Amino acid sequence: MKRITLFATLVLMGMAIPSMARQGYKLHVKIPGVKDSMVFLAHYYGEPLPKIYKRDSARFDRNGNAEFTTTDSTFVGGIYMMLLSDKKTYFEFLLNSGDDITMNVTLDKLPDGVKFKNSPENDRFQAYVDFLKGYSAGQEKLKKKLADAKTEADTAAVRKEAQGSAKDLTNYRHDYVAKYPGSLLANIFNALEVPVVPEGDHYLEDGKTKDSTFAYNYYKAHFWDGFNYQDDRLIHTPVLQPKLEEYITKLVLPYPDSVNAESDRLLKKAKGTKDLFKFTLWWLTRNVENSKVMGMDECFVYLVENYYMKGDAFWLTSDELSKYMDRAMKIAPNVIGNVAPEVKTKNVFTQKDESMMAIKANWTLLVFYSPDCGHCQHEIPQLDSVYEAALKAKGVKVMTVSTEGDSKKIQEFITKHKIESWTNTWDPDHTGDWRGKFDVYSTPTIYLMDEKKIIRGKRLDHSNVLSVIEMQERKARDKAAKEKEKAKK
Repeated sequence: MKRITLFATLVLMGMAIPSMARQGYKLHVKIPGVKDSMVFLAHYYGEPLPKIYKRDSARFDRNGNAEFTTTDSTFVGGIYMMLLSDKKTYFEFLLNSGDDITMNVTLDKLPDGVKFKNSPENDRFQAYVDFLKGYSAGQEKLKKKLADAKTEADTAAVRKEAQGSAKDLTNYRHDYVAKYPGSLLANIFNALEVPVVPEGDHYLEDGKTKDSTFAYNYYKAHFWDGFNYQDDRLIHTPVLQPKLEEYITKLVLPYPDSVNAESDRLLKKAKGTKDLFKFTLWWLTRNVENSKVMGMDECFVYLVENYYMKGDAFWLTSDELSKYMDRAMKIAPNVIGNVAPEVKTKNVFTQKDESMMAIKANWTLLVFYSPDCGHCQHEIPQLDSVYEAALKAKGVKVMTVSTEGDSKKIQEFITKHKIESWTNTWDPDHTGDWRGKFDVYSTPTIYLMDEKKIIRGKRLDHSNVLSVIEMQERKARDKAAKEKEKAKK
C-alpha cells in the first residue's frame, strides 16, 4: 500500500481561520500513468483511521488529470486525502476554504512523490515530514541503545538523550505555531499538545502540606488549552475523538455530577460551531449510553433534557429525536438517587398482591428474571450465595419478579434454586408497568433500594451488590461524622 499518513506523523510530534475571497476549493491532480479511473476526495470526521468519509469524486482523463471544484460556502477544510480507485492507495494533504491547489504525484516515489503548486502550507508540511524522517531514525537508534544498556548509568544517559530529542521536536512545533499562528497545521499542533506538569514540589494553601493531586489537577485543567474549539476545521482531523476518550474516561471522575459538569464545559467551548459541537454532543451521548459504569444513564437523561429537547441536536430528524426522548423518559424514573417506582405483583405461590413499598428492610433487592433465561440460571444461585453469606446480615430483603413463564415453571425455578424465603412474584395478567418503570429490556435486571426505597444501585449482579451497600454505608458514616464534627464547632 502506498500512502502518506499525515496523522501518524503528527502523533510523533485559536480561532483565526484565514479570510478568503473564494469559498470552497479547486483541486487539480495529475498522476502520470493513471487514466480512466475514479479518484475520491475523502476526509476524517473526528475519528482516526479506518473511518473516513467521501466528499467528492472525479475521473482521471487519459493523460492522468482529474479536477475537483466546489463553491460550497459551508466548506471549512481540514486534513483531506486523495483516494484512488483501488481504495488502498492514497495520500493526505491540508486543505482550506478558498484553496486552488495543483498536485503532481509520482506513485512509485511515495511518500515523497507529491509536489504541490500554490500551497505554501503543504510545502511547509512536507518540510515537517522531512524533519520527522530524521527524528524517527533517531528514535529507532535510541530504542536500540536502551535495549543494549548494561548499567543504570547507561540507561540514564539514553533517557537524557531521548529527552533532548523530544525537546527538538517540541521546539519545531512551537516555532511553527509562533510563525504561522491560526494556520491549520499550527492549530493541529496545538490540539495535539500534551500538558507539561511543572516540576518540583507543590503545596496546599497552608504552604506546608504537599499537594499529592497537583499533577492530576494540573494535567486535567490544562488538557484542552491547545484545542481551538472554535476552529471547525479540526473536525476534519483525527484529533477530537482520542482527546475526548482520554479526557472523559481517564481524567473525569466517573460520577454523574462530574460527567455532566464536564459535558457542559466542553459543549460550551464548542457552542457556535457546527460540526465540532455536533460531534462532541454525539460522542458524549454515545459514551454515557453505552457505559458499563453504574449511574451513567443519569448523564444520558441529562444530555437529552438539556440539549436534545432544547433543539441543539439540529442534525436529527423528528423521528430520530423522538427515539432519544422516549429512551430518556424510560430511564428518568429509575436513575440512581430517585425514589423507586412502586411494584405491585402477585405472589407466585399464594396469588396474593405483593407491594415492594410495603417491604420493611434496610435494603431491598428487586430482581427481574426469567426462568428460561440461561444467564438467570447462572446468576440467581450466585446471588443467593451472597445473600446467605453476607446480605441477609445487612438487613437485605429480596423481591423477585418473573418477567415470563407460567406459575408451574416459575415455582419449579424457585424451588430448584432454594429461594423460597424471598418474596417471589409474577404478573400473570400483565397489569403492572414494571417493565417500563424499571427499563427492563433484558434479564436478569437487579436494583438496590435503601430503607426509604431510594435507588442506590442498578443493573447489579452478585459480584457487586455487597460492595455497593458497603460504599453507601461508608458514605452514611462519613456524613454523620462530618455533621457531628460540625455540631461541635
